Amino acid sequence: MRFWEIGLIVVNFGLLYWVVITNKKGGRGLFIPLGIAFSLVIVQIVVEGGRWEMVPAYLTPLLLTAYFSIGKRKKGGRSRIAITVQAVLLTVYLLVSVAPPAVLPVFSFDEPTGPYAVGTTVYHWVDNERREAYSDNPADRRELMAQIWYPAAEGGGKERSPYLWNASKMTKAISSKMMSLPAFALSHLGLIKTHALAEATLSDSASPYPVLIFSHGMNGYRNQNMYQLEELASHGYIVIAIDYAYEAAASVYPDGRVAVSETDPNLTSNAQYGMHIPLWTSDATFVLNQVEKLNQNDAAGRFSGKIDLDRIGMLGHSFGGAVTVQMLKNDSRVKAALSMDGGFYGPPVSDKGFGKPFFMMYADETYSKIMTSYDDVAEQFGGVSRKVFEAPRKEYIQKSGYALAGGGLSILIPGSKHASYTDLALFSPLLGLSGADPRRDHRIVNEFSVAFFDRYLKGKEDSALQDLAAKYPEVNFKVNN
Repeated sequence: MRFWEIGLIVVNFGLLYWVVITNKKGGRGLFIPLGIAFSLVIVQIVVEGGRWEMVPAYLTPLLLTAYFSIGKRKKGGRSRIAITVQAVLLTVYLLVSVAPPAVLPVFSFDEPTGPYAVGTTVYHWVDNERREAYSDNPADRRELMAQIWYPAAEGGGKERSPYLWNASKMTKAISSKMMSLPAFALSHLGLIKTHALAEATLSDSASPYPVLIFSHGMNGYRNQNMYQLEELASHGYIVIAIDYAYEAAASVYPDGRVAVSETDPNLTSNAQYGMHIPLWTSDATFVLNQVEKLNQNDAAGRFSGKIDLDRIGMLGHSFGGAVTVQMLKNDSRVKAALSMDGGFYGPPVSDKGFGKPFFMMYADETYSKIMTSYDDVAEQFGGVSRKVFEAPRKEYIQKSGYALAGGGLSILIPGSKHASYTDLALFSPLLGLSGADPRRDHRIVNEFSVAFFDRYLKGKEDSALQDLAAKYPEVNFKVNN
């Protein structure tokens, strides 16, 4: 909970307990506590922004007014039973007021640890060479929204960037498309600020900078790994995240149009997921082409000549990890790649590996499912045969082994879940998307991510990776041969 939210609840409920226990009724002196109660509600809404989770707390001044106004103070006071009953009812109301903002917090991201401040900007790119497959109009071209985070000059920034641009449209899509929740459920995400400064000046201290392309998961969104994207930018990387239109939760274009996800919610098989690989890899290829154009001539004057095209890496989560694998395999511009609990859809990797640096981060939740034996769960699956059950697991294990062959790196964070590698782990404990300590999981991911790309894109010694292996022995850092 935020500062003024806590202050409002503590003070206003303190006043409520005071009037209930002392049985205050009427009198001019009561205008002061009422003024305090109403003022706190106004200040919290103005300073921090109001949200539906706080509605019960916002009603506390009205409860104070009602208690002051209704009935008269009885001679001889009230019985202990009456006081106890009122206090218990008030305590129940306190719990009702505290629970929603506590379990659906307006969370903040940990401060990036790198030497640079972070800037961010958004681009709208149109691929005139490709028609939009999700449109019935053959004249419609493929449009992508991309956001860039980059090392910023000190004092060269403006306001802190919001977590979600076009927040009302994005929170509606994230609630419904990613979580199957009511559209309003995650509206408070629109109140979250990041550490990045919108349209900040690019730092000149170490340019040209290496580039990282980030791919979200199926029905995800470009900002879903904010904890990681800002961290990488603070360590001297230009990081570009793509909204894969119509297969992201939503893409909001500059003119207000919204491309909401139209993916089949019942995707299950490797073959079904594999059918989406060509669209995403084509998008990623197009974005890499745009990066080259930005380096040649950025209309905003920010990135021209500041991008090192010989040092390009890629990272992705879930389906975005599968896309990252394909890009590392097929695009010579991608020199190193990181997959966070990603699949292995599409054409297989050679059994000798990529011949390029690859880092696989497994989620304990996913890996445990992969390693579950048919005999342990046969009853849950009814008539599913052993062959049908084991086929995708065997395919995953084989493709994973191929990808890691020849020096691939891997870790598995104990207790981690699929969403532990994203911001979703911070959304709410009620959603069951995080491990026991999501911020610790994020720190582990960030430290290994920076060390990996520093080693293979910046040419630093691999001692940092070995130091992390010693620091976090529980993740079982491996170099596969």
